[in-house]
Amino acid sequence: MGTGSGTRARRMTVAVAAVAALGLAPGCTPNDTSGGDGKGPSDEGGRVLAVKIDNVGPARPQTGLETADVVYAEQVEAGLSRLMAVYAGRLPPIIGPVRSARETDLELLRQFDDPALAFSGAQSKLLPLISAAPLRPLSPGKAPEDAYFRSGAKPAPHNLFVRPEKLNADLGEGGLESTGFLFGPRPKKGGTPERERTVRFPAARFTFTWSAERARWLVSMDGAQARTVNGKQLAASTVVVQYVKVRESRFHDRSGNNTPFTETIGSGKARVLRDGRAYDVRWERSSADDGTEFTTADGDRLPFAPGQVWVVYAKG
Repeated sequence: MGTGSGTRARRMTVAVAAVAALGLAPGCTPNDTSGGDGKGPSDEGGRVLAVKIDNVGPARPQTGLETADVVYAEQVEAGLSRLMAVYAGRLPPIIGPVRSARETDLELLRQFDDPALAFSGAQSKLLPLISAAPLRPLSPGKAPEDAYFRSGAKPAPHNLFVRPEKLNADLGEGGLESTGFLFGPRPKKGGTPERERTVRFPAARFTFTWSAERARWLVSMDGAQARTVNGKQLAASTVVVQYVKVRESRFHDRSGNNTPFTETIGSGKARVLRDGRAYDVRWERSSADDGTEFTTADGDRLPFAPGQVWVVYAKG
């Protein structure tokens, strides 16, 4: 285990001791749509599978997104958005459409212990960085032959899907521990009632609308309800709007558009939505090997509602 993993283990030992009396669980969620099993955190954390998922009109509805434990939304070329779904528990039979990786993903995934990354590929200049990163790259060329397939239901390049069980991702219990997320009951004080929140990218937007009936935040993207292949609207238990620096990188797409780099190390403001309320908090991630902690003005860590978490990186 490397230095970063040792740091995470020591941090988790302290965190578990600190929150045990409050009935809070760092990095684990009860059994629900996220696929968690309700068990407490393990001693060392576990592995996760991250999948880069297409998020433009022809790619929707996506497959398997509703099973993810965490969905990260980041800005890509031309102001569009792309998703990275992280699976720490139950895997769906199929996930996709799968698209290419970005430099932002490498920094974000450093918080996990030996994560697997499923992606369609990457530009040639980025491939050496992916190979050198502390993760298991599982693009079609490095995965078992029957793991990926093209579907005739969508046009290329929005038709690449993966059978995650074929990837041998070897998920482990406690895979979310290193995120810094804390799950537990809603704080007895603080927060303001919130019904809807919209986050805008230059050429994309996300809207989260509170549903008391489902006790979830219903997800809409680019003005349309985000649905599963079975027609049910996607819904999150917790939504994090994290304000970060989004800057130009050294990479460009084939059309010459610069690839934005989202800085997830540092600190700043965030707005956390849970249980129909909004909480203004401060986020902090000290290094790439650390997770992100979200604290209130009183200095207390804010627990998330058990279930799927969406993190949207908004330009601060």
